[in-house]
Amino acid sequence: MTRPLILVNCWRRYLPTFLGERTLLDTLDPAYADRVAEAGGWPLLVSRQPADVAQSVVELIGLADGLVLTGGGDVDPASYGATREDVADDDSEADAFELGLLRAARSARLPTLAICRGAQLLAVAHGGRLTQHAAETDSHRALGGQTGEQIRAARHEAALIEGSRLRSAFGRETIQVNTIHHQQIADPGDLRVTAVAPGGVIEGLEPDEDWPCVGVQWHPEKMDEPEQRVLFQRLVRDAGGEAEMTERATAGSHSA
Repeated sequence: MTRPLILVNCWRRYLPTFLGERTLLDTLDPAYADRVAEAGGWPLLVSRQPADVAQSVVELIGLADGLVLTGGGDVDPASYGATREDVADDDSEADAFELGLLRAARSARLPTLAICRGAQLLAVAHGGRLTQHAAETDSHRALGGQTGEQIRAARHEAALIEGSRLRSAFGRETIQVNTIHHQQIADPGDLRVTAVAPGGVIEGLEPDEDWPCVGVQWHPEKMDEPEQRVLFQRLVRDAGGEAEMTERATAGSHSA
């Protein structure tokens, strides 16, 4: 069986290059693709399409065996019916494209791992809301007051809810996670909250329906702890099952 193909979306932003101080680029931390590849999948990095978003997401999801929805800037509050208060690096076109990917993945029951911004969009796609003014706690300090090294090194505990995919994947009641996000999930919509940090911060959420999907507020791809690889391993395993079923169905139709 071929390695499952995992779609991984990019983050479009302005960065300095030889062409100018604000050159529009599609970018991504290579750790996302590395974790997918290490787990046995083929990462396929995709940029949002310039036209006909609805058709493009259907075609992309049709190509894929799994989806990783990555981190990035804040979600535009208009996406969940709120007014703009404290938002940075938002991109309404990115929201539309990525919400489309999530909805198409849900319809296709495509194995999905939604990370940070991806988890926030997962909540929005299911009728949830975000908070633009996240309360600062010992486990969730403001990123602006820390160095990059401090942000990468900081850890806090998250409790995994019994009966959840996250609890099953890690095989533990609690895990250590990082904090690299500006806003937080205030309302999960019709999703189930499956991981919680001290102070009630939502760290994980999942659909109750028969869709192998997990959203996590932390960044597992940026953590060196081996246990964090399990999320990508589960995704690729689930995606491999989808690919295998597709191959069997194709072979059966050819033989008929």
